[in-house]
Amino acid sequence: MSFQTPITIASALEKIDQNQYLLPAIQREFEWEHTRIEWLFDSIMRGYPISSFLFWDVKEDTAKNYKFYKFINSYREVYKTHNEEFSTNGIQSFQAILDGQQRLTSLYIGLKGSYAYKEYRKKWENTEHAIPTRHLYLNVTKPLMNDEEGRVFEFSFLKQDDTNLEKLHFDQENCWFKVSSILHYSSAAVLDDFIDNIDETIKNKEQIKFAKKSIRQLRKSILDDKLINYFLEEEQSLDKALNIFIRINSGAKPLSFSDLLMSIAVANWEKKDARKEIHQLVDNIREKGFNISKDLILKSYLYLYSKDIKFRVTNFSKQNAQNFEAEWEKIRNTILETFNLIRSFGFNEVTLTSKNAVLPIIYYLYHSNKYESFTNKANYKDDRESIKIWLHKVLIKQVFGGTSDNTLSQIRKAFTIDFDQKYLADEITDFPYEEILKQIRKDTAINADFIEELLNTQKDSKYSFSILSLIYPYLDYKNNNFHKDHLHPESKFSDLSDSDKTKYSWGQYNSICNLQMLDANENMSKNGKSLNEWVEKEVKTKDRTTFLENHLIPDVDLELNNFDNFYTSRKKNINYQANRSLELII
Repeated sequence: MSFQTPITIASALEKIDQNQYLLPAIQREFEWEHTRIEWLFDSIMRGYPISSFLFWDVKEDTAKNYKFYKFINSYREVYKTHNEEFSTNGIQSFQAILDGQQRLTSLYIGLKGSYAYKEYRKKWENTEHAIPTRHLYLNVTKPLMNDEEGRVFEFSFLKQDDTNLEKLHFDQENCWFKVSSILHYSSAAVLDDFIDNIDETIKNKEQIKFAKKSIRQLRKSILDDKLINYFLEEEQSLDKALNIFIRINSGAKPLSFSDLLMSIAVANWEKKDARKEIHQLVDNIREKGFNISKDLILKSYLYLYSKDIKFRVTNFSKQNAQNFEAEWEKIRNTILETFNLIRSFGFNEVTLTSKNAVLPIIYYLYHSNKYESFTNKANYKDDRESIKIWLHKVLIKQVFGGTSDNTLSQIRKAFTIDFDQKYLADEITDFPYEEILKQIRKDTAINADFIEELLNTQKDSKYSFSILSLIYPYLDYKNNNFHKDHLHPESKFSDLSDSDKTKYSWGQYNSICNLQMLDANENMSKNGKSLNEWVEKEVKTKDRTTFLENHLIPDVDLELNNFDNFYTSRKKNINYQANRSLELII
């Protein structure tokens, strides 16, 4: 490994365009936020070092054994984040980036690409309205004065719809220069021709001075200054390259095992593209409403087949990688069916508070060969109910907090006594709900004190769905859309008596004791009616006793001025139903 003659940023970008710089499969995907890119350009403008780079000189014979990827230049949060595989056939040599991928990609996006991220409070959808395309601009009006983050030059990704890709964009206060435009000025003289005419658009003398200085500095930093300092490894050994990669990535952000595991899988899968397959599965599960990382998929394999489930390189040998490929379709289908099942329980990304909780379910469905249509088959109804109750309970008790690997290993003992001999004991025909709870070395008891705590859970809590689902276990969450609804409407809180306001406050009014699961259509029909008014309307066509029992509403005076009695009585109803649902004696 030797230090090479530094090159300019513009030269590095040209090598990316010519596919002379590529990314090895061991590289993680691009993950910098837009603010970090903006910071990087500020550092460049101020002459700050941006650290050295490490490249690996790859010859044709070496390249044919591995996979390499192009840089991403049009980044789109969630929807366009994967690098495109590049065939190196016929290329005698190129350089793979071992260290510096995030910085080089950031430079490439800022100077030749775009960065799209979701607007605040917009829903996730692949549209310009929700995730607008943005290009990097430099504020040439004035420096950042007294910036808390320590910046001097203000770089910002501006919406394409606002700027119309203009070289100079004016908003109400500032003039912005499109950063990518600087690449068109191969010489300072050519840039001067443009700068000399800037007086026509910017009138303030101080602003003109700063604008000219900033644009000239930008050109110098990108096209003249040799800021890309790099080392070059020339040995054709992947083992050495991987060792170097691990060492240099053990600093500020530790390299995740899944990134290394991915690289090994890519190198050893023979018929399938591991990277593509795993990314596709991640995308498919996202379509079901859950955001998972490839870590969970790789952890699933370890949980299914490896005695040691910790993320260690040694736990994923070439043999394991090949077995992963051989079993991939079944593993993929099981994971997909597991998330179908969880969605049918009414969970979403927010309410599924631990992704690790799905692993025992995956294990059971996979090794019992129940992964095909488990969510829908009538003969699995009781099995599904056991899984649902178990899942709600372990999430409420936060079983998977802290040392999740130890907890998962303990749970697996409920499926088999001897993992080396058999993955699933012969006597296990249904989800071993009770045995799992015995194996977990944590407090899983739902006692009176714990239920008392649960009753104070607020409507917007991530745990409120699981609590309400246990209270209302017989609702059809699969085929209906249920809302968390205030029995006494939120709008009526201000009408409470002074004594009840003092006694209960908003915390009690907004708690489980005043909440129910209500079908979306029913909720629309209720539409802010007082509790008494709504009940009286509903029981005109329904049996009053049955209706109240179904909604766990106490048979007391339901006027708001009787909130004290209502609250106390409903707490008793919830306690009773919680014990009944969990089949526990308090």
